[in-house]
Amino acid sequence: MRDEVQRGLYYDELEPDVRYVHRPGRTMTEADDVLFTSVTMNPQALHLDAAWAATQPFGRPLVNSMLTLATLVGLSVAHLTRGTIVANLGFAEVAFPHPMFHGDTLYGETTVADRRPSRSRPGTGVVTLEHVGRNQDGDVVARAVRTVLVWTREGHEAYERQTGGADEGAALDSTATDAGTGT
Repeated sequence: MRDEVQRGLYYDELEPDVRYVHRPGRTMTEADDVLFTSVTMNPQALHLDAAWAATQPFGRPLVNSMLTLATLVGLSVAHLTRGTIVANLGFAEVAFPHPMFHGDTLYGETTVADRRPSRSRPGTGVVTLEHVGRNQDGDVVARAVRTVLVWTREGHEAYERQTGGADEGAALDSTATDAGTGT
């Protein structure tokens, strides 16, 4: 019997101008929002105080936008980068054009906006991803442009041979990753 390990896509497999649609979506509950808001030490009343939020322009609590962003990126992981990402290099743009409310469902899609071989890390490539989140009505609730460092298939196989294999979460020495220059 042959084992098939689920993984994300290698640099070589990520195609520009393809929209990768991530399913299932994630319904954002009040409990999710309160937990995330509390754990991240964000005391914004728009997320925690329903009575006060009712007096504000949207008339009810909003889902914490950082929870929306984190979930949007998370929706893409199994499909695109699980076990193939080396590092998250940063976000160039983040926008929340429409609010998320408790009970809304977030659906994600990702387009590869750009990719190039890494100049400083052979066996990897720099990929720019555009994540778009929509609610159950199709309204865009989040958009983020993110840059990641991703293994090529050949680079990852060579690294695993060199190190004797690695766990899915293992990555290169983080002190050697320079997100600001040369990658």
